[in-house]
Amino acid sequence: MLQNFIYSVYERKLISEVSKRKMPRHIAIIMDGNRRYARSRGLPSMAGHYFGSKKAEEVLNWCWELKIKNVTVYAFSTENFKRSEEEKINIFNLLRKELKRLARDVRIHKNKVKVKIIGKKEMLPDFVKDAVEEVESKTSNYGNFFLNIAIAYGGRQEIVDAIRKILSAVKEGRIKREDINPEFVERHLYTNDNSCVDLLIRTGGEQRLSNFLPWQAVKGIAYFCEVYWPEFRKIDLLRAIRAWQKMNARKAGD
Repeated sequence: MLQNFIYSVYERKLISEVSKRKMPRHIAIIMDGNRRYARSRGLPSMAGHYFGSKKAEEVLNWCWELKIKNVTVYAFSTENFKRSEEEKINIFNLLRKELKRLARDVRIHKNKVKVKIIGKKEMLPDFVKDAVEEVESKTSNYGNFFLNIAIAYGGRQEIVDAIRKILSAVKEGRIKREDINPEFVERHLYTNDNSCVDLLIRTGGEQRLSNFLPWQAVKGIAYFCEVYWPEFRKIDLLRAIRAWQKMNARKAGD
């Protein structure tokens, strides 16, 4: 009981502190540590992914409360296709369930959140593609908040795909080579106009970016924390935002 009280007081203190400064417009999250969380508790890997999906719901609510306009989460990379068939089908079934839940989630519609899946969607099973189409079509007209879910995603492949689109446009005479600049390239990325990442958070103790948003996060700040993703707390999010704010303040003072 005392521990919960202390945590509550500390959380309110952090909220008061970060709310006095500029907030990041775009937070990206590498949700790492689901399987290690499960193993540490003697549970199958799939249990970790389940708890990780529940944590994602919770963290999104925190971001909306804090008026974070753009959130991008790393759900399944192109490298993850190397995992066992059993684990992949379990993850795809969970993704389908969660995408369909998002499509009818009252919080999504109340907050007018536009949901977009970024990645090589053609690599996904048809039953996942159907869920992708459903959630994207039902939220396509929203614009208060933006949620990008990276599935079958690889950062270098995203840049390659953008280059292919641009080369096709040049070849067809729709643009000139001199029209190509960083802003033009960004418009051809999966994230389109919601490209620039201010703060990238990775849980699980690893200090790697794992081919996640290499173009979009180039000017952003990376924040690594030790907790496994299912254990991520609101104070961890607030600490990450506070670290971003302090680093920005130091930059402004240089």
